[in-house]
Amino acid sequence: MSSPTAHHRLEVDREDLMREATALQERAEFRVPAEPETVVSGYRRSGSLSVYCGPDPCFHFDAAGRLRRAFVGGDLFRTQGETLARLRRERTGGTVVLGRHDLPQDELETFLNNARNRLKSLLNGLQASDVHCLQEIPAGAHLAERLVGDLLRIVAGPLSLAPPIAGKT
Repeated sequence: MSSPTAHHRLEVDREDLMREATALQERAEFRVPAEPETVVSGYRRSGSLSVYCGPDPCFHFDAAGRLRRAFVGGDLFRTQGETLARLRRERTGGTVVLGRHDLPQDELETFLNNARNRLKSLLNGLQASDVHCLQEIPAGAHLAERLVGDLLRIVAGPLSLAPPIAGKT
């Protein structure tokens, strides 16, 4: 059982996520039955979609619906075009080094399948009207409808990766 302090921190994290996700010009917070925390989803000015299942995991797509970055299990994952690089802060002595591990094909497939299943669960809840919108910015934007369309496209087959991020090899 979580302590009151841990519960409070999670509540603050959720409130902060919706308030601080200002890069998402349009965003909404949803209560999803299959998720232990609220889901915040929204769009950047470029049209790219981000989905936060609480503070972890989160998935960021480009405007074409290809996975660009993710934060899962405390690790950052970034597209390399053909695979994902897992970036993890490693503390050795008094220094912090950013360790990189490019996922081999089997790890990549497992990661993408898990992400796709998580997104399909959200999509299924939205389609079944089991998801409740708690707040939306701007009000009345009806983001659930747009989100359904984009998630249908994203999970129609295996998740695809965005091209490598410029300057991030």
